[in-house]
Amino acid sequence: MSIIQAIILGFIQGITEFIPISSSGHLELAQHIMNVPADNFHLFLEFINLGTLLALLIYFRKRLWRIIKDVFGERNYKLALNIIITSIPAGVAGLLLSDFIENNSFFSSMITVSIAMGIVGLIMIVIDKLPHLSTLKNENHLTPIRALTIGVSQVFALIPGTSRSGTTIITGRLMGLDSESSAEYSFLASIPIMCGVCLKMFLSSSSRAYFAENIGVLALSNIVAFVVGILALRYLLRYLKKPKSLQTFGIYRVIVSCLVLGTILILL
Repeated sequence: MSIIQAIILGFIQGITEFIPISSSGHLELAQHIMNVPADNFHLFLEFINLGTLLALLIYFRKRLWRIIKDVFGERNYKLALNIIITSIPAGVAGLLLSDFIENNSFFSSMITVSIAMGIVGLIMIVIDKLPHLSTLKNENHLTPIRALTIGVSQVFALIPGTSRSGTTIITGRLMGLDSESSAEYSFLASIPIMCGVCLKMFLSSSSRAYFAENIGVLALSNIVAFVVGILALRYLLRYLKKPKSLQTFGIYRVIVSCLVLGTILILL
């Protein structure tokens, strides 16, 4: 992988990890366009999470500290417990299915990516036009059942093109949260999962070997992903305060889906 490719992939990761347009889908698309070698690309996709995880920890540092104080100072476990509940389904599914996903061509197919992007995009457009059946003030008022429902939706994000933040924002909306609160809760709930992914990587001898051999490229990609990720978080959470903001991302996803599918059909 060249330095230019590493910078571009880091930039894409930083934007698309948080904006609900699918980081895995865009990275797979970029890999095909730039002819990045497929060997161990799945390891690169895992390690590039380090930069965006750090962006999350820095951006939400005050919120995380408040949650810690609530747990140990006020004995208020509700939000922390809900975050754990939400993170369990995708964490368990990712752990159990990781080898299957890595070795199944379905999960690296551009047809899969484009269809998933289009379907979730259409759902976003529809969701943004529907009134809330129930309204919650913020994520602190989620019930454990609703938190689990959001967590189950994250499992679908194992399919590239779906978007973890997209599925959780959609489900958060259905559970009564507004788009901004859904996004904030989505990012908080992703922290345990991302920490687990990073821990799993460093426990694997093959992953550690890949990291050691490619530390320069990985460091560069993660620095870019970190900086761009901080900016993307600030933009997204401000933008989602606007009415009908979610459908903008849905329209983008549908357009990209149609372009990719059209290109595939032309090249067949």
